[in-house]
Amino acid sequence: MRYAQLRAFHHVAVAGGFSRAAEALHLTQPAVSDQVRQLEESYDILLFDRSRKQVRLTEAGEDLLRITLRMFEAENEAAEFLTEARSLRTGHLRIMADAPHHLLHILAAFRDRYPGIRISLSTGNSDQVVAALRAYEADVGVMGGMPEVSGLTGAVLDASPIVAFVARSSPLAARSDLALRDLPSLPLVLREEGSKTRAKLLAAAEAEGLSLSPAIEAEGREAVREIVAAGGGVGFVSMAEFGADARLRPIPLRPEAGLMMEEAVVCLDQRRDVRLIRAFMELAGVG
Repeated sequence: MRYAQLRAFHHVAVAGGFSRAAEALHLTQPAVSDQVRQLEESYDILLFDRSRKQVRLTEAGEDLLRITLRMFEAENEAAEFLTEARSLRTGHLRIMADAPHHLLHILAAFRDRYPGIRISLSTGNSDQVVAALRAYEADVGVMGGMPEVSGLTGAVLDASPIVAFVARSSPLAARSDLALRDLPSLPLVLREEGSKTRAKLLAAAEAEGLSLSPAIEAEGREAVREIVAAGGGVGFVSMAEFGADARLRPIPLRPEAGLMMEEAVVCLDQRRDVRLIRAFMELAGVG
């Protein structure tokens, strides 16, 4: 097995095609194709499905990609150690968060300490955060509580109660609170499956023998907010994430519901010693 063949395979898999891989490697497309072909022939294995216009990984290719992701991550870490990135003067940190405002104080401290690091921030629900971390599409994640899955490390940043919210024009806006038993008869606007807020609400209702079904299901927190503001029903969010919106009024859920939303900062166990990730996690209080 030659390093060049594995590198060619890895770049084709990550880039999604031979042409883009060739550009990244500063090689010709035939040269990259030949390296991948030699790798497949040497081990009598099919790594890519070439029967369609778009190159797709076979099951064996997906298994090998998981290995090369770790391999080239280690190589990049070694390169960083031997260059100026050792002192974190340059680099790129990718963060995916379900609610970015939980990160604001950490981002400010990180920027003060490491002004040369470029930060990109994307949003997604808790399931999407875990998927992005595992696919090496994000370096750090922020999500609703510590995930009950293996391979991740992190710590809870803060916690706040889950509240309902309605448009100020809604008759419900006069309510001082809501009980779980009030919810089945209300038009609920819930986030997509994979949202921790939704999962906690449904689990608490089920524990009380109640069944909750959304009148409207929306992708993302902002979509729910706009639907509720237009009079579409009752939404739910942690109080820390409610923010300032004159169109909306939060309604506490009665204490017996016991609905608290934790926010945790997490990363892959196997990547926690990458210098850039470790620096961020340390600022977040993760040793």
